Amino acid sequence: MSQIDELCAELLQKVRELELLTQQLLKEQEEESRLGYAWSGDLGHWYWNMQSNSVVFNTKEIQAMGYDRSELPERVTYQFFTDRLHSDDYERTMAAMKSHMRSEAKVYEVEYRIKAKNGEWIWFYDRGKITQRDSDGKPLFAAGIVFDISEQKARETILTEHNRLLSEDARTDSLTGILNRKAILADLNGQMMESSTQKKPVSVVLVDIDHFKSINDTYGHVTGDMVLKEVTQAIRDVLRDRDSIGRYGGEEFLVILPETDLNQAIRAGERIRREIASREFSCSCPVTISGGVQTYQGEDLMDLIHSADQKLYQAKQGGRNRMIG
Repeated sequence: MSQIDELCAELLQKVRELELLTQQLLKEQEEESRLGYAWSGDLGHWYWNMQSNSVVFNTKEIQAMGYDRSELPERVTYQFFTDRLHSDDYERTMAAMKSHMRSEAKVYEVEYRIKAKNGEWIWFYDRGKITQRDSDGKPLFAAGIVFDISEQKARETILTEHNRLLSEDARTDSLTGILNRKAILADLNGQMMESSTQKKPVSVVLVDIDHFKSINDTYGHVTGDMVLKEVTQAIRDVLRDRDSIGRYGGEEFLVILPETDLNQAIRAGERIRREIASREFSCSCPVTISGGVQTYQGEDLMDLIHSADQKLYQAKQGGRNRMIG
């Protein structure tokens, strides 16, 4: 093929591309269509000629990515954008396009992050559709519209974090940082239900700090609060990851021990008692606990707590600094 023939073929290809683009633009003008969207953040339309793999788009899109038109190749391909997709979004974005190309979805619609020139990630919402197919149904041309939704995503992230913190606050004791009474009882109720269905034991240890009123009266409530925090930490230090602890009352703590029978729970309670009795506390005073241990046997929640509380009372009556199971 001569050089003139090559130039003619190239020119003919460009003419065909322009014909497809012109057809699409005329169609949109006739329909006065913007694909049903007119939001803020609109970066304009894009047009993808699938035969030549060339993309025509509004310059606002590349400006949002930090590029100047002069920095782009003469022919921008579909891969110019897909190569800059976040790795967590790539497969989902490709699947959305392929689903639409196979006519499984009416439109191509997806949110994704794309890497800007400065390395930052920009959130785009992209919506488009195949507008022209050949006689066999093979896609020839697609058109769409893209939006910068980075600010919206930032607000969503802040709101999600705010809601997470609110949820944590609703379940957390503000002084000790562990579960509050409502949350630890809800946790216990769930463990009891699982124990019933899975036929696995679950036990509780109800713990009370001995002579706590005397600590408050002698050293003050600030010191008393510090002792509560230090006792909390001491208990957490000897628990397993699957165990949970909550502040049941003023100086009372409820420990839940999943998959733990009574003998195992008594040994766990003893480890807690010894750990606290051997620690040095900031008040420079002796701190001990008493506890009652009970294993779930099919009773309701408050009956289980009552049984542990009765054993706690026996430990107090028996001289304190002991664990009764």
